[in-house]
Amino acid sequence: MLMKKTMRLCVAVLLVAAAALLVVYRAVNRVPSADLPQYEQVYRIFEDGGCLSCHSADPELPFYTKLPVAGKIVMKDVDSGYRAYDIRPFMDALKVNGEVSEVDLAKIEKVVLDDRMPMPKYYLVHWGSSLTAAKRDIVLDWIRNERIAMYPDALPENRAAEPVRPIDQTVEVDEAKAELGFALFHDPRLSVDNTVSCATCHALETAGVDNHQYSHGVDDQLGGVNAPTVYNAVYNFVQFWDGRAKTLADQAAGPPLNPVEMASPSFDDIIAKLEADKSFAKAFKAVYPEGITEATITDAIEEFERTLITPNSRFDKWLRGDDSAITADELEGYELFKKYDCATCHVGKNLGGQSYELMGLRRHYFADRGMELTVEDNGRYKETQLERDRHRFKVPGLRNVEHTWPYYHDGTRETLEDAVRDMGRYQSGVELADAEVNKITAFLKTLTGEYQGKLLTNDTSRDVIHDHDHEH
Repeated sequence: MLMKKTMRLCVAVLLVAAAALLVVYRAVNRVPSADLPQYEQVYRIFEDGGCLSCHSADPELPFYTKLPVAGKIVMKDVDSGYRAYDIRPFMDALKVNGEVSEVDLAKIEKVVLDDRMPMPKYYLVHWGSSLTAAKRDIVLDWIRNERIAMYPDALPENRAAEPVRPIDQTVEVDEAKAELGFALFHDPRLSVDNTVSCATCHALETAGVDNHQYSHGVDDQLGGVNAPTVYNAVYNFVQFWDGRAKTLADQAAGPPLNPVEMASPSFDDIIAKLEADKSFAKAFKAVYPEGITEATITDAIEEFERTLITPNSRFDKWLRGDDSAITADELEGYELFKKYDCATCHVGKNLGGQSYELMGLRRHYFADRGMELTVEDNGRYKETQLERDRHRFKVPGLRNVEHTWPYYHDGTRETLEDAVRDMGRYQSGVELADAEVNKITAFLKTLTGEYQGKLLTNDTSRDVIHDHDHEH
């Protein structure tokens, strides 16, 4: 009899405990009120989820992080989380309903869709971090609405929330300034010995690149990085691999004085050469009454480079609703591109150029590369001196990528297939099958657009000049 009473008591206690746990679970996982603005609902979901505990530089850590074993485990996860993604800028913008980056939208969306977060061991001690179906729906609906509101050019309903967008058909520019910029872009007088122009490394007829591993400057000196394409650079949030130039004008001011690239002693020397050309100086003053200065030179080049957009790719046509613009394999390649996280960094109109990302997120790229590290391999770290930024680079845009070989900042990958395979390995942590590589590559080739109404081409020999044995 006593045993039966004891068993009944135990069952009753368990039932009460289960009910209590259920009440607690429902309480901590309560969906934010629908009366709140949608952005505030999303903010509360991520705040309650504890995302800042791992994905920020200054997390508020629990007391057990000071314990020997538990603390070591937690700090490893915190370091890894922050290394992969800093959510603080997203949360700060979201809190005040400010502008959220396309990259943040894509990263958040992918994590939610894949149900990756929170990590099981985090969830075990933080029940409130659970992302329930109702919370998922709120977040995904908000992301869709943000994307639609971000662009004035409406897309078909079944394309409206894609993480990439078509390139603009036109861009507003000052035609007179752009014409001067075109002349300056092709003018070797910007270099000390009148042998190198902007077009030397960014030729328009070769997809805006020189197809060298490293760029060649005056006296055939070698730079330390692969020259990125000048096409669609207007869509980049910063310029150069390390992001040291905020605008196209800032970028244009760099190479003329770089001792390896153009090596001019100063802009005064450049101005003197240009002013000696009376007809050019007269034409320049007609557009810029203040005359030839560093600011007007770089402004004109910027205005010209704003015109270097390549709309009307086959993929853009598909985005705008033409289902016949791409093949089934190419479409499958796009789906694989999204599946393997490529579209969490390569987003927007240029499919990139909107963030800095770590080269070797899932596997140590530089250890496997087999080349001595250079100062350029430090990436963004060169500018910030923040350890987190070491090996972090501005994400390149993928428009016209079939023509912009070799690939990466170090120009070590000659073919698009090799680049795709390695991106899977080093950035996504997957070994792509040959069939997957081929389909993703096929999709990437649909991104080739038109310049001035003609499909962009590159007839340069496929032979890449290997310069990695040279001093930089």
